Amino acid sequence: MADRRNVPPREQIEALAGHRFAGGEYTVAHWENFLLTECTGATLMPDGMVHPIVLFHLPIVGAGTSITDMFALGQAESDLSIMIESYDWEFLAPLREEQAYRVEGSIQSSERCHTDSDDIYDRIQFRFEIFSADRSPVARSIITWHYTRGML
Repeated sequence: MADRRNVPPREQIEALAGHRFAGGEYTVAHWENFLLTECTGATLMPDGMVHPIVLFHLPIVGAGTSITDMFALGQAESDLSIMIESYDWEFLAPLREEQAYRVEGSIQSSERCHTDSDDIYDRIQFRFEIFSADRSPVARSIITWHYTRGML
């Protein structure tokens, strides 16, 4: 059973739903795309297309936040207390090098959950939207993490 003395109140976690990040812009430089592509063992894509792996960090940084901030919002007990449920990426148009993209982000949902053995975790889902300069949607990233809570 989880140690309920250190668990943030359910109301605090559920109140996170709807939280909006500051938002901002992000431009993937050629060198960044080269390194991301190289680390996957792939070759550069044609016409300055950016490797999809960029959606691990572009949405977070572009929306004006950080992984550290996201941990703090959910009151993570430690860096090791986060379990990844999913990263869901949707590309509506190609991302390209050297183009500025507008990024907006929010917490889509936040809920207190219990396992079959009555351990507690909080499931927080982040949603990031990436837009071109003309405000056309380009990509979407939905990240779902479990904030595990301490054990007795």
